[in-house]
Amino acid sequence: MAATAVSGAKRSLRAELKQRLRALSAEERLRQSRLLTQKVLAHSRYQHSRRVAIFLSMQDEVETEEIIQDIFRQGKACFIPRYRLQSNHMDMVRLASLEEIPLLPRTSWNIAQPAEGEAREEALSSGGLDLIFMPGLGFDQDGNRLGRGRGYYDAYARRCLQGPGARPYLLALAFKEQLCSRVPVGDHDVRVDEVLYEDGADGTTPQSQD
Repeated sequence: MAATAVSGAKRSLRAELKQRLRALSAEERLRQSRLLTQKVLAHSRYQHSRRVAIFLSMQDEVETEEIIQDIFRQGKACFIPRYRLQSNHMDMVRLASLEEIPLLPRTSWNIAQPAEGEAREEALSSGGLDLIFMPGLGFDQDGNRLGRGRGYYDAYARRCLQGPGARPYLLALAFKEQLCSRVPVGDHDVRVDEVLYEDGADGTTPQSQD
């Protein structure tokens, strides 16, 4: 598929998925988030990971608060995204404690993250990552991911692949409404290793919701 066709297909699928997410009630989002939290805590990749990157969830994303609490409870190193708003550059920076989260400044997109000039341990310069929890708008059974169009996670995943050390496991968290028969992809899109969602025994084979 030509780049312009991919771009158009992505735009139209994003609009559809945003509509699906808007139709989800707060109760249903919470119910699926709790179920996914249980799946994560029981997941062998999570249990064996010591250095974990995770997103602070927005309203239309799977709620990650309880997973973050467990990361600290288990004594794992917790890293969260710090976006550079004028580019597609993102770092994963170390969070010292749960208590920091409500104190973090918010970007113009209303995302909580450490301030740009604040010195923080960055995951790739201090030993890499074992596991990255991947947000997204849509996913298919091949691990293709549709992001919000900025390219932050794809660019970061490529940096992980190019760097020294082991490649982190890319684990997506999705509401079942975010599963698609096929996500259009371009040359720069990076597949996730696994999509965790409500249906299916292990989350690796999403069923089409189209």
